[in-house]
Amino acid sequence: MSSNDSRTLADQLEDLLPQTQCTKCGYPACRPYAEAMAEGRAEHNQCPPGGVEGVERLAKVLGKRVIPINPDNGVVRPRPIALIDEQLCIGCTLCIQACPVDAIVGAAKQMHTIVAELCTGCDLCVAPCPVDCIAMVEVTPGKTGWQAWSQEQADAARARHDFRALRLKREKEENDARLAAKAAAKLQAVQNEEALTEEEKTEQARKKAIIQAAIERARLKKEQAEKEKEDKEKKDQE
Repeated sequence: MSSNDSRTLADQLEDLLPQTQCTKCGYPACRPYAEAMAEGRAEHNQCPPGGVEGVERLAKVLGKRVIPINPDNGVVRPRPIALIDEQLCIGCTLCIQACPVDAIVGAAKQMHTIVAELCTGCDLCVAPCPVDCIAMVEVTPGKTGWQAWSQEQADAARARHDFRALRLKREKEENDARLAAKAAAKLQAVQNEEALTEEEKTEQARKKAIIQAAIERARLKKEQAEKEKEDKEKKDQE
Protein backbone atom coordinates (compact mmCIF):
# COMPACT_ATOMS: atom_id res chain seq x y z
CA MET A 1 0.00 0.00 0.00
CA SER A 2 1.11 3.54 -0.67
CA SER A 3 2.47 5.43 2.30
CA ASN A 4 0.17 8.34 1.47
CA ASP A 5 -2.95 6.17 1.43
CA SER A 6 -5.61 8.25 3.19
CA ARG A 7 -7.78 5.27 4.07
CA THR A 8 -7.81 3.91 7.61
CA LEU A 9 -5.88 0.73 8.34
CA ALA A 10 -9.18 -1.12 8.76
CA ASP A 11 -10.29 0.11 5.32
CA GLN A 12 -7.05 -1.09 3.71
CA LEU A 13 -7.29 -4.49 5.37
CA GLU A 14 -10.94 -4.91 4.44
CA ASP A 15 -10.07 -4.25 0.79
CA LEU A 16 -7.68 -7.21 0.92
CA LEU A 17 -10.25 -9.71 2.17
CA PRO A 18 -12.22 -11.90 -0.28
CA GLN A 19 -15.55 -10.65 1.11
CA THR A 20 -17.07 -14.12 1.37
CA GLN A 21 -18.67 -12.96 4.67
CA CYS A 22 -18.33 -16.56 5.86
CA THR A 23 -17.58 -15.81 9.56
CA LYS A 24 -14.82 -18.45 9.55
CA CYS A 25 -12.45 -15.78 10.88
CA GLY A 26 -14.50 -15.72 14.08
CA TYR A 27 -16.19 -12.42 13.30
CA PRO A 28 -19.71 -11.79 11.91
CA ALA A 29 -18.41 -10.36 8.63
CA CYS A 30 -15.25 -9.24 6.84
CA ARG A 31 -15.40 -5.65 8.12
CA PRO A 32 -15.37 -6.55 11.84
CA TYR A 33 -12.43 -8.86 11.19
CA ALA A 34 -10.55 -6.05 9.42
CA GLU A 35 -11.23 -3.74 12.35
CA ALA A 36 -10.04 -6.39 14.82
CA MET A 37 -6.78 -6.83 12.89
CA ALA A 38 -6.27 -3.07 12.74
CA GLU A 39 -6.71 -2.85 16.51
CA GLY A 40 -4.43 -5.83 17.19
CA ARG A 41 -7.23 -8.02 18.47
CA ALA A 42 -6.99 -10.62 15.70
CA GLU A 43 -4.21 -12.28 13.73
CA HIS A 44 -3.90 -12.00 9.96
CA ASN A 45 -4.16 -15.76 9.36
CA GLN A 46 -7.83 -16.30 10.23
CA CYS A 47 -9.31 -16.13 6.70
CA PRO A 48 -9.20 -19.54 4.95
CA PRO A 49 -11.00 -18.27 1.80
CA GLY A 50 -8.15 -15.78 1.26
CA GLY A 51 -5.60 -18.58 1.36
CA VAL A 52 -1.84 -18.12 1.64
CA GLU A 53 -1.90 -15.18 -0.74
CA GLY A 54 -4.45 -13.51 1.48
CA VAL A 55 -2.16 -13.85 4.48
CA GLU A 56 0.70 -12.42 2.45
CA ARG A 57 -1.40 -9.41 1.41
CA LEU A 58 -2.49 -8.70 4.96
CA ALA A 59 1.00 -9.25 6.39
CA LYS A 60 2.47 -6.71 3.98
CA VAL A 61 0.11 -3.97 5.15
CA LEU A 62 0.48 -4.89 8.81
CA GLY A 63 4.25 -5.21 8.62
CA LYS A 64 4.14 -8.75 9.96
CA ARG A 65 5.57 -12.06 8.84
CA VAL A 66 3.63 -14.55 6.76
CA ILE A 67 2.21 -17.40 8.87
CA PRO A 68 0.07 -20.44 8.03
CA ILE A 69 -3.71 -20.26 8.15
CA ASN A 70 -4.93 -21.03 11.66
CA PRO A 71 -6.54 -24.50 11.46
CA ASP A 72 -9.06 -23.43 14.09
CA ASN A 73 -10.57 -21.19 11.43
CA GLY A 74 -10.77 -23.86 8.76
CA VAL A 75 -8.71 -25.09 5.85
CA VAL A 76 -7.74 -23.57 2.51
CA ARG A 77 -9.77 -25.24 -0.23
CA PRO A 78 -11.02 -24.65 -3.78
CA ARG A 79 -13.89 -22.16 -3.82
CA PRO A 80 -17.28 -23.86 -3.52
CA ILE A 81 -20.79 -22.67 -4.24
CA ALA A 82 -24.02 -23.89 -2.71
CA LEU A 83 -26.37 -26.12 -4.67
CA ILE A 84 -29.98 -26.78 -3.61
CA ASP A 85 -31.67 -30.09 -4.40
CA GLU A 86 -34.87 -28.44 -5.55
CA GLN A 87 -36.88 -31.66 -5.29
CA LEU A 88 -36.18 -31.82 -1.56
CA CYS A 89 -36.53 -28.10 -0.81
CA ILE A 90 -39.58 -27.35 1.36
CA GLY A 91 -39.44 -23.58 1.00
CA CYS A 92 -38.72 -22.82 4.65
CA THR A 93 -36.68 -19.64 3.77
CA LEU A 94 -34.08 -20.39 6.48
CA CYS A 95 -31.29 -20.50 3.92
CA ILE A 96 -32.43 -17.19 2.44
CA GLN A 97 -32.27 -15.62 5.87
CA ALA A 98 -28.78 -17.06 6.44
CA CYS A 99 -27.24 -15.97 3.13
CA PRO A 100 -25.10 -12.86 3.77
CA VAL A 101 -25.04 -11.72 0.14
CA ASP A 102 -28.61 -12.35 -1.09
CA ALA A 103 -27.54 -15.15 -3.43
CA ILE A 104 -30.66 -17.28 -2.83
CA VAL A 105 -34.03 -16.57 -4.41
CA GLY A 106 -37.39 -18.01 -3.44
CA ALA A 107 -40.34 -17.44 -1.15
CA ALA A 108 -42.07 -19.17 1.73
CA LYS A 109 -43.36 -22.64 0.77
CA GLN A 110 -41.84 -22.28 -2.69
CA MET A 111 -38.71 -23.83 -4.14
CA HIS A 112 -35.46 -21.92 -3.51
CA THR A 113 -32.59 -21.56 -5.98
CA ILE A 114 -28.95 -20.49 -5.64
CA VAL A 115 -27.77 -17.78 -8.03
CA ALA A 116 -24.37 -19.32 -8.73
CA GLU A 117 -22.78 -16.08 -9.92
CA LEU A 118 -23.58 -14.41 -6.59
CA CYS A 119 -22.73 -17.26 -4.18
CA THR A 120 -19.55 -16.73 -2.15
CA GLY A 121 -19.39 -20.32 -0.88
CA CYS A 122 -19.69 -19.21 2.74
CA ASP A 123 -21.48 -22.44 3.86
CA LEU A 124 -23.82 -20.44 6.11
CA CYS A 125 -26.94 -21.74 4.37
CA VAL A 126 -26.10 -25.40 4.97
CA ALA A 127 -26.60 -25.74 8.73
CA PRO A 128 -30.05 -24.07 8.97
CA CYS A 129 -31.57 -26.31 6.27
CA PRO A 130 -33.93 -28.74 8.07
CA VAL A 131 -33.99 -31.26 5.22
CA ASP A 132 -30.28 -31.29 4.29
CA CYS A 133 -30.97 -30.35 0.69
CA ILE A 134 -27.97 -28.01 0.27
CA ALA A 135 -24.56 -29.23 -0.86
CA MET A 136 -21.34 -27.29 -1.39
CA VAL A 137 -19.79 -27.99 -4.79
CA GLU A 138 -16.23 -27.03 -5.72
CA VAL A 139 -16.07 -24.73 -8.75
CA THR A 140 -12.35 -23.92 -8.87
CA PRO A 141 -10.57 -27.30 -8.67
CA GLY A 142 -6.85 -26.81 -8.18
CA LYS A 143 -7.26 -23.13 -7.37
CA THR A 144 -7.51 -21.79 -3.82
CA GLY A 145 -7.56 -18.43 -2.10
CA TRP A 146 -7.19 -15.42 -4.35
CA GLN A 147 -6.39 -17.68 -7.31
CA ALA A 148 -10.03 -18.73 -7.18
CA TRP A 149 -11.55 -15.37 -6.28
CA SER A 150 -11.12 -12.14 -8.24
CA GLN A 151 -11.11 -8.62 -6.84
CA GLU A 152 -14.18 -7.83 -8.93
CA GLN A 153 -16.07 -10.72 -7.33
CA ALA A 154 -14.97 -9.60 -3.88
CA ASP A 155 -16.08 -6.01 -4.48
CA ALA A 156 -19.47 -7.16 -5.79
CA ALA A 157 -19.97 -9.49 -2.82
CA ARG A 158 -19.17 -6.69 -0.37
CA ALA A 159 -21.65 -4.39 -2.11
CA ARG A 160 -24.42 -7.02 -1.84
CA HIS A 161 -23.56 -7.69 1.79
CA ASP A 162 -23.66 -4.00 2.68
CA PHE A 163 -26.93 -3.49 0.78
CA ARG A 164 -28.48 -6.46 2.61
CA ALA A 165 -27.36 -5.05 5.96
CA LEU A 166 -28.98 -1.70 5.16
CA ARG A 167 -32.18 -3.43 4.01
CA LEU A 168 -32.43 -5.51 7.18
CA LYS A 169 -31.80 -2.42 9.29
CA ARG A 170 -34.53 -0.51 7.46
CA GLU A 171 -36.99 -3.40 7.79
CA LYS A 172 -36.28 -3.65 11.52
CA GLU A 173 -36.77 0.08 11.97
CA GLU A 174 -40.06 -0.04 10.05
CA ASN A 175 -41.26 -3.02 12.07
CA ASP A 176 -40.25 -1.35 15.34
CA ALA A 177 -42.11 1.77 14.24
CA ARG A 178 -45.26 -0.26 13.50
CA LEU A 179 -45.09 -1.98 16.88
CA ALA A 180 -44.52 1.35 18.62
CA ALA A 181 -47.50 2.88 16.82
CA LYS A 182 -49.74 -0.03 17.83
CA ALA A 183 -48.56 0.21 21.44
CA ALA A 184 -49.16 3.96 21.44
CA ALA A 185 -52.65 3.53 20.01
CA LYS A 186 -53.49 0.91 22.63
CA LEU A 187 -52.17 3.11 25.40
CA GLN A 188 -54.18 6.04 24.07
CA ALA A 189 -57.32 3.92 24.02
CA VAL A 190 -56.75 2.88 27.62
CA GLN A 191 -56.11 6.47 28.65
CA ASN A 192 -59.23 7.63 26.82
CA GLU A 193 -61.29 4.98 28.57
CA GLU A 194 -59.86 5.92 31.96
CA ALA A 195 -60.69 9.57 31.26
CA LEU A 196 -64.41 8.85 30.78
CA THR A 197 -66.90 10.08 33.35
CA GLU A 198 -69.11 7.56 35.16
CA GLU A 199 -72.02 8.54 32.92
CA GLU A 200 -69.90 8.02 29.78
CA LYS A 201 -68.70 4.65 31.05
CA THR A 202 -72.29 3.61 31.76
CA GLU A 203 -73.40 4.70 28.29
CA GLN A 204 -70.44 2.89 26.69
CA ALA A 205 -71.29 -0.28 28.61
CA ARG A 206 -74.96 0.04 27.50
CA LYS A 207 -73.92 0.31 23.84
CA LYS A 208 -71.58 -2.68 24.17
CA ALA A 209 -74.41 -4.69 25.72
CA ILE A 210 -76.75 -3.75 22.86
CA ILE A 211 -74.17 -4.80 20.29
CA GLN A 212 -73.45 -8.05 22.11
CA ALA A 213 -77.16 -8.81 22.36
CA ALA A 214 -77.59 -8.18 18.63
CA ILE A 215 -74.69 -10.53 17.89
CA GLU A 216 -76.26 -13.19 20.12
CA ARG A 217 -79.67 -12.82 18.42
CA ALA A 218 -78.03 -13.20 15.04
CA ARG A 219 -76.23 -16.33 16.21
CA LEU A 220 -79.42 -17.89 17.55
CA LYS A 221 -81.30 -16.97 14.38
CA LYS A 222 -78.59 -18.64 12.26
CA GLU A 223 -78.68 -21.78 14.41
CA GLN A 224 -82.49 -21.91 14.16
CA ALA A 225 -82.34 -21.56 10.39
CA GLU A 226 -79.77 -24.34 10.11
CA LYS A 227 -81.89 -26.58 12.35
CA GLU A 228 -85.02 -25.95 10.29
CA LYS A 229 -83.04 -26.74 7.14
CA GLU A 230 -81.82 -30.03 8.61
CA ASP A 231 -85.33 -30.96 9.74
CA LYS A 232 -86.69 -30.23 6.27
CA GLU A 233 -83.96 -32.34 4.62
CA LYS A 234 -84.73 -35.26 6.96
CA LYS A 235 -88.46 -34.94 6.26
CA ASP A 236 -87.84 -34.89 2.50
CA GLN A 237 -85.71 -38.01 2.78
CA GLU A 238 -88.53 -39.83 4.62
